Amino acid sequence: QVQLVESGGGLVHPGESLRLSCAASRIIFSIYTMGWYRQAPGKQREFIARITSETRTNYADSVKGRFTISRDNAKNTVYLQMNSLKPEDTAVYYCIAQTTARDYWGQGTQVTVSS
Repeated sequence: QVQLVESGGGLVHPGESLRLSCAASRIIFSIYTMGWYRQAPGKQREFIARITSETRTNYADSVKGRFTISRDNAKNTVYLQMNSLKPEDTAVYYCIAQTTARDYWGQGTQVTVSS
């Protein structure tokens, strides 16, 4: 099975930065589209960013210019660099691997932005 493990979440103040990591199990990571979603309390799960096997990227308007998704295929890891964090960024952040067969999700990591 595919296993995804997120890390790097925590508590920060507005304007600060965090980098999330998503480590995948020993799979054919390099051919997967990878992405990040988030879910705040009482809200639907929201698309944040996506990166293809060709390293093409796509971002939600709410994070464009502040967040950057990247991948390191040698480490089977995808990252989400989050700058200029706002209280409304508070959510559980989930990593996703998209394959032709199905989608795989991590368990999530909590990000809290508070003064």
